Amino acid sequence: MADILSSKKKATITSSKSSAMDKPSVDVEEYAKEVLASLIKDNLPPTPNNFSLYYDRLLEDISQNLKKQIISMLELEDSNDDENTIVLEKNLKKGFVSIKNMLSSTAVLYKNLSLMTKILEKRKKELSAQLDTKEAKKIINLLSGDVGKLSTILSTQSTQIKEIYDDTATIIKDVEKETIFDNVFGIYNKRYLLSKIDKEIGLIEKFDHASSLIMLELAKDLKLSVKNDKAILLMTKTLAKLLLKTSRRSDIVAYYGNGIFAMLLKHTDIESAKKASERLSDLVSSSNFFLADREINLQISIGITNISSIHSVEEIVVSSMNAIEEAYKDSSCDYAVSLRS
Repeated sequence: MADILSSKKKATITSSKSSAMDKPSVDVEEYAKEVLASLIKDNLPPTPNNFSLYYDRLLEDISQNLKKQIISMLELEDSNDDENTIVLEKNLKKGFVSIKNMLSSTAVLYKNLSLMTKILEKRKKELSAQLDTKEAKKIINLLSGDVGKLSTILSTQSTQIKEIYDDTATIIKDVEKETIFDNVFGIYNKRYLLSKIDKEIGLIEKFDHASSLIMLELAKDLKLSVKNDKAILLMTKTLAKLLLKTSRRSDIVAYYGNGIFAMLLKHTDIESAKKASERLSDLVSSSNFFLADREINLQISIGITNISSIHSVEEIVVSSMNAIEEAYKDSSCDYAVSLRS
């Protein structure tokens, strides 16, 4: 069984670390040297991936001026492969929506043409009752035939467009099985999260470093007090934005489902995960949500667990979700920790 620990929110967060990086005179090159030294100290190979992880992780310990300078430089860099995949998924879904709209427009056009055919038939009978000339009847019959041919052509094209739509829908469904992006909340999805946890387990087994998983959702008391599905969805979307705001570039922020979010904190031990949870809790609690004339303070419950190489992805996720349940038991508690030994 996991050992459940709980902790109350701290008003302030301080870092016990201090190094030469705190000095304003330290430049970006010296910071890179510090990152490399930390990797070697922790007995990790200085691969591009590990260097990137530590590069983001150590940003918390440097001066604000240098941090802003580095972040501005990072924002100018090209997106990584995962970000490019997200852009591709967004464009693919937009294309599918466009095809769907085209099908709807064609259906409306066909419906109007059918209506016009009925009106023409009605007018044909009216004219036949009043005119008895062969020329008038001939013109009416020709017009009716032309409209009938157009209707047949449009019907055939409409069927073809419908088949294209069905084929596209099948392709989209197949693609969605392999997607990594949650289109509703604008972050990674459950599939991507689980694959990254599985990969991290393998890395921990090989290099024996510490990583953590935190899972969170809107507090039950808050959802019960609101009792409005649309409002809860808006609050959940707000929470997703706050998660992105407080996360590091190396963190994996994902939507797990059923209102639950997750953050995979690579190379982060439990104590550091607690501090990250406290920062997140402070950020969320200071954010207000307005529902009509009512002001609501957002509240969350957080579950933290360590990622162990001897446990499966499912066991690690369950451990973190169990910690959320523990956090629910005490309204004054922001998070609970479930340790996997």
